[in-house]
Amino acid sequence: MPKLLQNQFLCLISATTLATTMVLTGCSSPSSDTANDTTNPGEATAQTMTEGEIANANFKDKLSGTALLNALKQGGYVIYICHAQTEKDYADQVTAVMGNCATQRTLSEVGWKQAKSIGEGFRKNAIPFDKVISSQYCRAWQTADLAFGKYEKNGDLNFPKAEDYSDQQIVDMKARLDPMLTAVPLQGTNTVIVGHDDLFEASTGIYPDPQGMAYVIKPDGSGNFDLVANVLPDEWLKLGGT
Repeated sequence: MPKLLQNQFLCLISATTLATTMVLTGCSSPSSDTANDTTNPGEATAQTMTEGEIANANFKDKLSGTALLNALKQGGYVIYICHAQTEKDYADQVTAVMGNCATQRTLSEVGWKQAKSIGEGFRKNAIPFDKVISSQYCRAWQTADLAFGKYEKNGDLNFPKAEDYSDQQIVDMKARLDPMLTAVPLQGTNTVIVGHDDLFEASTGIYPDPQGMAYVIKPDGSGNFDLVANVLPDEWLKLGGT
């Protein structure tokens, strides 16, 4: 079984056995009635986590708080947001019909609040952004719309039409996302991408968890990028320290 499908499978197992000690609310996550939104995802034991989840839990911010906010205000960053929390978890990429939200996982009430909190944090802290790019899945563009009031859909952020990803499909996901992560934003602005966990893991080796988590990325202008920080939905409002 390819690593990305294992991630989805193990997330479901972990959510059942560790719901009282951790949050496994990544893009493939438990439903809102079993998730504890205040628990640090890094509290899971290594024995129950995949490589991508371990990389996420072990990630150390290079900038945080006011220092991160000041950097973002200068622009030049790509902010990749895993869509906000959904009602329930299932692999919908095979059966989903684009444009028909009834065939897809959709945002929960918690997810709506997360998306609005992200947007409020950007506005309160005057974080500049230009492009907001979303996958075509309803949970992604709804997150973008609630947070930023605008978005452009891009099918390159969609899952492949398979539950059991082949090695080639994983390579293809990386090839589709990398150009977006390495594209330098317009001067003085940042680019926002709202997407999914498996694509981000294919590109970076990190499985973003919980849902709504963002990774702040610095493109170097030479086709590479640096992961600078991750930010939870409710942390955007706190970046300025007030």
